[in-house]
Amino acid sequence: MTLEVRLFGDPVLRETAREVEKIDDEIRALAAKMFDTMVEEEGIGLAAPQVGMNLRLLVVDGSVFEGDEGRAYINPEIVDFSKTKVLYEEGCLSIPEIRADVERPEAIRLTYTTLDGETVEEEVDGLLGRVLQHEIDHLDGILFVDRIGAARRNLLKKKLRAIQQKAMRS
Repeated sequence: MTLEVRLFGDPVLRETAREVEKIDDEIRALAAKMFDTMVEEEGIGLAAPQVGMNLRLLVVDGSVFEGDEGRAYINPEIVDFSKTKVLYEEGCLSIPEIRADVERPEAIRLTYTTLDGETVEEEVDGLLGRVLQHEIDHLDGILFVDRIGAARRNLLKKKLRAIQQKAMRS
């Protein structure tokens, strides 16, 4: 079963998500539906606000881990990041058909809780580091278009407005 992906302009995408207080069957079922939705929409990451849930939960596709089945991150928090920044093109399921270069730290250290309730701290870089930064931004009400230059954002204004109008009709 899949969930509806909320589009740019939906107010839930601008809210700061609240912490998951208890990992129970409801949270596990939501994570499973999020995985299904991410696969259906051909994404590699998905945050709960993107499916209308104001919770600090995100999922990342297994292809990012080279064969792993994917992972859910509950209450993820970036605790440190590298000074080195890299520019890389990003897109977003909530902002379809728009891609732009975004500068982000090359590596991050984060803490999160697994669906089994285990607290993990790890350092990540590469595609996984980028996906996690993008999805954690969603949990803080930040979209990738907020991280691009004003001139580039100005060029995208018409497309963003069209997506926003579509979101308001949904």
